[in-house]
Amino acid sequence: MNKSNKYVRKLTAGLKTLGPGLVTGASDDDPSGIATYSQVGAQFGFTALWTALVTFPLMAAIQEMCARIGLVTTKGLTSTLRNHYPKWILWVMILFSFPAIILNIGADIAGMGAAANLIVPAVPAFAFSIVFTVLILVSIIIFPYQKVAGILKWFCISLLVYIAVPFFTDVNWPLVFRSTIIPHVNWSKDYVNALVAILGTTISPYLFFWQATMEAEDVQQRGATLMVDKRMITKMRKDVDLGMLFSNVVMFFIILTCGSVLYPHGIHQIETVEQAATALRPIAGDKAYWLFATGIIGTGFLAIPVLSGSLSYMFAETFNWKQGLDKKFFQAKPFYGVIIVSLLIGVLLNLIGINPVEGLLYAAILYGLTAPVIVLVVLHISNNRSVMGPYVNGRWSNMLGGLTFILMAAAAVAMLYLQFTS
Repeated sequence: MNKSNKYVRKLTAGLKTLGPGLVTGASDDDPSGIATYSQVGAQFGFTALWTALVTFPLMAAIQEMCARIGLVTTKGLTSTLRNHYPKWILWVMILFSFPAIILNIGADIAGMGAAANLIVPAVPAFAFSIVFTVLILVSIIIFPYQKVAGILKWFCISLLVYIAVPFFTDVNWPLVFRSTIIPHVNWSKDYVNALVAILGTTISPYLFFWQATMEAEDVQQRGATLMVDKRMITKMRKDVDLGMLFSNVVMFFIILTCGSVLYPHGIHQIETVEQAATALRPIAGDKAYWLFATGIIGTGFLAIPVLSGSLSYMFAETFNWKQGLDKKFFQAKPFYGVIIVSLLIGVLLNLIGINPVEGLLYAAILYGLTAPVIVLVVLHISNNRSVMGPYVNGRWSNMLGGLTFILMAAAAVAMLYLQFTS
């Protein structure tokens, strides 16, 4: 018992030392990501495992730039754009991001409800979706930022279930190793769509906004007179790298699970999030089924506050509203109003018959199409000395950022080309 308490204390202390990077990286593996990775694994087996190696350094580089912008300016990405760039750039970014985030929220809520219905079939999925939405809203409105951040960190642990699932199945590890280190690209519409969805799910614009704002809010919480130095930048980079590594490891194991269990048995199409869990049950057993379903609920609780919060910060910074998760509801009514409205729209999307996985896939593809534009903006800001002072990008940051733009733009162009020619 003492040993158990000792490990819990160590884990608690470790989580407290970690900053926004862990939450940002972990929230990337939301029900949207789970659905995308499950579909990719079921449809293409192990052939997309290599993408986890490629997306990690790219994702880490972009999120580090956003975090550095937040640290140095003590402002979110939207405020920085509003203060230093033409307004049309800001409006284009909001126009691109808004529909994808709303679709993402709606599909995540539906996915959580469907997963809970698998565990307790007597309660309808939609009833669970409403209960979860209310719980998330109440938590965001009642608890201050530090409490919300602490709760979100604990929900990161729920992602560990996806690392455990493959060990309850029969995996061809030599083939996994080869597929991971040797890239495979299939020039077909479905495969290119899958690549765009993976890039859009892992390198998501809403995470750019969230990362910058959370770093800025972290600085504000610790005191307005706090000066950025190299030690803070180094600590931030370690936090971001850990969060992005965690995100990509989870992505890798979800593709691996569905590639080793569903693909060989001819289950190549995942129509719903719960279908991924149900399809695992007769082949991989009850443990894999329960772990998969439970993980969907935990990741939803983690990701939906990030999604709705990033959208609310965008609007608040654009219209100069009072903002912040540390504010009481009556102090920042428009800010919390956006969160409430985005979650209500998300619930209503399920009423009008939008297929959750289709919504998730469309959101991921929309992210993949719009992210190259936003990546360019982030690159410009993080190289702008009038904004960043001495903390502009180094050579490696620019190389990885440029490569991110090229890959995402090329994948998006290839997807559009194949849509009209095949």
